[in-house]
Amino acid sequence: MRRVSKIVAAAEPGGDVEAVRQLGQEALNSGADAIVLVGSLTPKGADARDYGQMLKTLAAAQLPAFYIPGPDDAPFSEFLREAANFEVVFPHLRGVHGTFAIAPGYVLVAGMGGTISDAPDTERDEVNTLSYTAWEVEYRLKSLLELKDYQKVFLFSTPPEHKGRGEKGSTVLAELIKKHNPRFVVVPGDQPKQELLGKSLVVSPGSLAAGNFALLDLRRQQVTLGAVEQLAKAS
Repeated sequence: MRRVSKIVAAAEPGGDVEAVRQLGQEALNSGADAIVLVGSLTPKGADARDYGQMLKTLAAAQLPAFYIPGPDDAPFSEFLREAANFEVVFPHLRGVHGTFAIAPGYVLVAGMGGTISDAPDTERDEVNTLSYTAWEVEYRLKSLLELKDYQKVFLFSTPPEHKGRGEKGSTVLAELIKKHNPRFVVVPGDQPKQELLGKSLVVSPGSLAAGNFALLDLRRQQVTLGAVEQLAKAS
């Protein structure tokens, strides 16, 4: 398997299987080495079979694919069981919710899905929605400090705070990003955009359901924002 240098990134498919299928084709057409997907894979009220169908479609491109769930991917115990089964069948498919995976080429992909709140008394929920406190993210990812030699790509379903722009987000995630200095951080967002946070480039590809995606160049730390033409026309 070739080294990961270019990554196609997308967010919030919301159960749109065709959008994920076309994302895989776009990854192959653009010469990407891997795919990352963040945010709710399924709409609110979907069941584990719907989640499994999204994962099967994501794996179809036969590229290393890394994903995290969004707030709507619940009850997570059922979804996680489905993910575990599919990752046995498709070993190039890796969920990195609260953990990490190593991609070919000394690239580490890590993340945490769901809604992340800085308030320490936030109720943890994996039944009605995915919701966590920021200190849990810090705890789950603290071992990454021992893996400093890897290029890192972080995936979150909650954006970090950007004080310079006054945009809402998690202060703890922003501090975590500055501590680990990943090359890229991929998060959902209403509109496609990119911005520096310390030495890391935070990328919001926009909605995949509307055809938006981003191509990340690890070597140059550059982003190309794009759209899947058929989906963009449909929206």
